[in-house]
Amino acid sequence: MRALANIEIALLAQRGHLFCWTPVFIGIGVGGYFALPTEPDPLVFVALALPMVLLLLVARIIRTSIAPLLVALCLVGLGACAAKYRTQSLAAPVLSFRYYGPIEGRIVNIDRSSSDAVRLTLDRVHLARMQTHKTPERVRVSLHGNQWGAVLNPGDVVMTTGHLSPPAGPAEPYGFNFQRHAWFLQIGGVGYTRNPVLRLEAVSKRGLGLWIFTQRMALADAVRREIKGEAGAFAAAIMTGDRSAMSQQTIAQLRATNLAHLLAISGLHMGLLTGFVFGVLRVGLALVPWITLRVATKKVAAVVAMIVGAGYLALSGGSVATERAYIMVAVMLVAVILDRRALTLRAVAMAATLVLLFQPEALVGPGFQMSFAATTALVLVFGQMRRFDLQRLPKWARVVLSVVLSSGVAGLATAPFAAAHFNQFAHFGLVANVLSVPLMGAVVMPAAVMAVCLAPFGLWGVALWVMEKGLLWILYVAARVAAIEGGVGKIHAPQSGVLPLLALGLLWLALWQGKARMAGGAIALCAGVLWMQSTRPAVLIADNGSLIGVMRDEGRALNKAKGNSFVAGIWLENDGDAASQEMAANRSGAAQINRRTMVEIGRWRVLQVSGKVALAALNDCDGADVLVLNGIDAVTRPCVVYDLKTMRATGALALDLMDNGDLAITTASDVTGRRPWNMAHQGQRSSRILALSTHQE
Repeated sequence: MRALANIEIALLAQRGHLFCWTPVFIGIGVGGYFALPTEPDPLVFVALALPMVLLLLVARIIRTSIAPLLVALCLVGLGACAAKYRTQSLAAPVLSFRYYGPIEGRIVNIDRSSSDAVRLTLDRVHLARMQTHKTPERVRVSLHGNQWGAVLNPGDVVMTTGHLSPPAGPAEPYGFNFQRHAWFLQIGGVGYTRNPVLRLEAVSKRGLGLWIFTQRMALADAVRREIKGEAGAFAAAIMTGDRSAMSQQTIAQLRATNLAHLLAISGLHMGLLTGFVFGVLRVGLALVPWITLRVATKKVAAVVAMIVGAGYLALSGGSVATERAYIMVAVMLVAVILDRRALTLRAVAMAATLVLLFQPEALVGPGFQMSFAATTALVLVFGQMRRFDLQRLPKWARVVLSVVLSSGVAGLATAPFAAAHFNQFAHFGLVANVLSVPLMGAVVMPAAVMAVCLAPFGLWGVALWVMEKGLLWILYVAARVAAIEGGVGKIHAPQSGVLPLLALGLLWLALWQGKARMAGGAIALCAGVLWMQSTRPAVLIADNGSLIGVMRDEGRALNKAKGNSFVAGIWLENDGDAASQEMAANRSGAAQINRRTMVEIGRWRVLQVSGKVALAALNDCDGADVLVLNGIDAVTRPCVVYDLKTMRATGALALDLMDNGDLAITTASDVTGRRPWNMAHQGQRSSRILALSTHQE
């Protein structure tokens, strides 16, 4: 009873601040759903509805300080139900085999892949000899070769001949799950073509979505014609969200200097745009006394800024990050209209709640985590700044302090999440942001607004010239700062539970009222310690059986200097290793000799064999305990065999030595479980523990 009384006292102290916990508990439900090893039946969630309603009724009736705990349980259930509904509502066919043949569809998106290839996303897909109910809703095809031309217009029906495969699983167990990401984009097949893309039909009647897409691409092309080079590509990216002309070198420099957020249309751009429109309108209307005396100019400016923001959301492509930013801005502008404080944690909580309910999958992405971490930290810090009288400082000093403080706070708040997802930390990111962000707010975004306003009159050239100069400066800063030796620190990926624990600790520190909030700092510190103490897999094996990497003192050694470069890059990145694949292949411990690679882990031997000739020359297992093949093996062997057929079901492998000397083999399918996004080509769970004495499973 005493413990219950203490809980009541603690909850009573939180009155007036409990709403901010709403997205936290919804997020726990969403995260719990995505962490399940198997997909729950929809009837389970139907059965949850009645207990949730009963809990809400009980919380309403008892009206005690324990009632928030019952509401919190309901919010957890609500988050899980929202995630399940979203998963089912986006269900679409996924390829279960490798396809080669004609590919026909309508262009709904154009972008670039990580290898800088032009990439088309097609809907209304037709594949040869495939029934309609088995054909993916959308496919994504990379165009190899110089195929950029007038044929690539939004809404056009095109045809080519190419390769398609199911969305790939994680490059390693506990790695990024592209299958789940593709599921929520309704992409059921990904591939490439080296053949020309032919336009079959130019669609004259487009729906609203395709019409907006057409306007986006037309505006992006017009901007790039006026502003040449990388500055033009940058301008098109921040005005329309079209990054297809951005080079990978420029993107890498922006990431290395923590300036990539200037490229993504998110909270900064939406805030600068709506803030500029709000400020200009309010000042302009205030200059007319007749209007000022009769109209609430602040509210009019807020409404117009909200409408302009909605237009920017549509014009920029409506990505998840932009939608999230607009919800946040809209909540704040509505608060202005209702004469409420705009920048509060309640507004942040409202925006996060709406995003989690309508797009639950955003929770596991870096965009959601980083944007709300930065926003929450900024609201908290600047809320505390109200306690200090800064009017004594010169105006220029207050501006500089605001820029440095906002850049520093946002950088520190997003740093752990950026390090967890991208495995790097920009040591000079604060310097680059201080030199770039003010120019983005004071020059680039206002010039972009003026350019759009003047475009119908053919007078946007001057505004674009101003915009170009600002962007050239930002690109110059990014290039110079990125060139500083040691400017980017590498850090290994954390274990699966570290990031949720870290987020929980930071949220507790931010939201809990009273001295007990310091417990959140202790939780975050524990997460950091666990992160630093976590280890990477001793041996990693790609899901095609061709690439193997073994961890050595100097870093991971790879068996190939070329091929499987995407997977190799992910392994090294997650190791916190700045080496290239070629450098890693020159390390000792995984040398490939006659298309065979023998690696040792403790007293265990793992043999990887490539090609039919090397496979035919095998004598049983040639002394190996684990045999990995990039082909299909029809021979029964006295060891554990992972051939291509087996690994298509298991996915990538991670091997580790246990404390008792046994060998633990974890597969990607063990971690991802049996979920809708991987059921098309998912095998049985197949983790193994090999004992030294028996060499048996």
